[in-house]
Amino acid sequence: MATQTNITLYTEGTPNGLKATIALEELGLSYKVRAMKLFEHEHKEPWYLEINPNGRIPALTDKEGEEEDEEVRIFESGALLLYLVSRYDKEHKISYPEGTKEHWETVSWLMWQMGGLGPMQGQANHFFTAAPQRYEYSLHRYTNESRRLYRVLDTQLSKNPHGYIVGDRVTVADIAVWPWAQAWKSCGLKTMDEFPNVQKWMAKLLARPGFERGRNIPGPHFHIKLNELAEEEVDKLMRPRTGWVLEGMKKDAE
Repeated sequence: MATQTNITLYTEGTPNGLKATIALEELGLSYKVRAMKLFEHEHKEPWYLEINPNGRIPALTDKEGEEEDEEVRIFESGALLLYLVSRYDKEHKISYPEGTKEHWETVSWLMWQMGGLGPMQGQANHFFTAAPQRYEYSLHRYTNESRRLYRVLDTQLSKNPHGYIVGDRVTVADIAVWPWAQAWKSCGLKTMDEFPNVQKWMAKLLARPGFERGRNIPGPHFHIKLNELAEEEVDKLMRPRTGWVLEGMKKDAE
């Protein structure tokens, strides 16, 4: 039976959004989901900016009690993971005891994803699937850096006989990295053959019920199927986002 909480999660099925749903499912928590209408720029509306001033997803609210001033508002996907571990993972299902070497190694890899793989692969994804025209320098810059980061991950996984990023269990580091790694095709990579340890790790985590449930909230996860398509088909499917991206950039500049 799921542990009852007062959490409301504001999200969509992006790699960053999936971090939160996978963590919540792995922890066995009950929570409400508010699927955000990103293509209608709902994440820029005043009510949501009260929750996340940065106007991005995911974000969550939680309560210690029933009073309004007891509501906690958390934004940035890495902060959400750290919050969930701090408050709800007393049994260390997806973490290690604070202060241990494994704890700090987990935090290090979480920051690696937040400051490295996510931003670099996100920019590669933009220039590969959403930019109004192809900029070869930008594509090479971000796709090659994404490839380098996959090599770093593959090397780390090759050293761990347990098959996780850190130690003998799945952690928030795995949860943060996995949704981005599963989106490899949309950042311009043509194959994952040079990263055999990453491939084994992705399959290992996909077999977990918490990952399977979490990756399909609030809607069906599409990146794995996207990886099976030819580059031209990926471009055809993703290209309609260009207008939405340009509209969002215009709104952000206002």
